[in-house]
Amino acid sequence: MKNQQLTTNTSASLPSTSLEASSASNQHLDFAAAEPVEVQYKQPTTLQVNGDSFVCKANSSLPELLEQMELDPRLVAVEYNGEILHRQYWQTTEMKDGDRLEIVTIVGGG
Repeated sequence: MKNQQLTTNTSASLPSTSLEASSASNQHLDFAAAEPVEVQYKQPTTLQVNGDSFVCKANSSLPELLEQMELDPRLVAVEYNGEILHRQYWQTTEMKDGDRLEIVTIVGGG
């Protein structure tokens, strides 16, 4: 990328004092001196939930996943990659590609 400069002239568009006009009339922005910004796009995460493929937002915690699935966390038990996951670990468990979950919903009745 070539070294580009942007010149702004603020004195023509806004009334100002003579001191402001003299300092603001020839401002130069040097884009070559700016540090590059890295933009990272996070791909959605693909999981196996109860044997079916499910795509969720990247870096979803287990409660966020349950919310995306419109499940009430109070009414489910979760097996995560072959082991029952205790509720105290739900918030810190982040979904990763290929994770396998079995989610069992509690149903009342008689």
